[in-house]
Amino acid sequence: MQQRIIGTLGIGTIICTQAIGQTTNSSKLTTQDLSGRVNTITTAVPFLLIAPDSRQGGMGEAGSATPTDGNSIHWNVAKMIFSEKKGGAGISVTPWLKQLVPDIYLYYVSGYSKISKTQAIGASLRYFSLGNITFTDIVGNTTGQFRPNEFALDFGYSQKLSQTLSAGLAARYTRSNLTGNYTLSNGQPTKPGTAVSVDVGLYYQSQKFKINDKKATASLGLVFTNIGQKISYSVKKDFIPMNMRLGGGLKFDLDETNTFGIYGDLNKLLVPTQPIYQKALDSLGNETSVDAIDPATGEKIIAAGKNPNVSVAKGIIQSFNDAPGGGKEELNEINCSIGFEYWYAKTFAVRAGYFNEAKTKGNRKFFTAGIGLRYNVFGLDMAYLIPLTQRNPLQNTLRFTLTFDFDAFKDQNGDTPKSAD
Repeated sequence: MQQRIIGTLGIGTIICTQAIGQTTNSSKLTTQDLSGRVNTITTAVPFLLIAPDSRQGGMGEAGSATPTDGNSIHWNVAKMIFSEKKGGAGISVTPWLKQLVPDIYLYYVSGYSKISKTQAIGASLRYFSLGNITFTDIVGNTTGQFRPNEFALDFGYSQKLSQTLSAGLAARYTRSNLTGNYTLSNGQPTKPGTAVSVDVGLYYQSQKFKINDKKATASLGLVFTNIGQKISYSVKKDFIPMNMRLGGGLKFDLDETNTFGIYGDLNKLLVPTQPIYQKALDSLGNETSVDAIDPATGEKIIAAGKNPNVSVAKGIIQSFNDAPGGGKEELNEINCSIGFEYWYAKTFAVRAGYFNEAKTKGNRKFFTAGIGLRYNVFGLDMAYLIPLTQRNPLQNTLRFTLTFDFDAFKDQNGDTPKSAD
């Protein structure tokens, strides 16, 4: 099993390397090649995909197979039961898109508790404040002020299936209020969007084994997140960011006080890709910028790809083979993350990572760096995002996370924590 996990990490690294090579060389993107066409996948409530904490945020946003902590319910709910602690919690704050808007923040509170040797429960709340917007009429007169916001509330359960394997399930309620029931200029009313979804995860953590005389632990995670209903603010319904995350990791005990881990994730959105629509012709037979309409159905005529207006179940299946550019574009829809973490005496950590998204699918490419400190009950983690392009809206993104160790709290109060039974 350890060889399979090492192989998974190797394959993920190869895919990331190939994707970096393909997407950073703009000469390979031609107008004749559909897979080189910019075709970013968009969904409603994208805040559900933002890395909420500083630990994983400092490791390139890899998290499906990283060690368990208070934020595990976001990354892979199945991990919670493998915690070395009986419980923990964290509070995170992330100023978001500081280069564009000064008052957008993501707040995240999460925690878990082991209720037995084989079971753990967890919960989290994320709140996304989108600043202030001003509504105006057609001549520019102010008609109102509103502070849009979104939040998601999660409850999770993790169960050990064996000494090395666990499964987890999390239920999520999401509410997105972007307009404050504002009526659009066409007279159409709006409303807050709500959605119910689930996460389903698997997590494998090996027993310790040796690599070059160093003790090591291998991990593997697979999780499907935000699997649920579409969301609507008026009439039209949109997919939420259903996602598949596959990752692996290796953690080495270099000696009694030094540990080092390497982790990687592959992410793919499980929502349809927008097709290429056929363009209408003018009276001279020249192509226009207007999409052609099939008079028999009243629908746009698809030149390449598949119809994205499908059910949730069909959309998940279709997401693996509906890119208009074929297999190459499907490969470009996989985001890659790789990260490293070094701990000294379980009190000080240094982290680094890299995140890669194809040029035609959003072009998010950035390095991350982070540090962590642990002292008795409390811990503090910080992460900094370094984009590869100038004037990137993610530039100077700094995350802060304050963690709490329930076991250490009991020790401080003279109550030796009992192991979960």
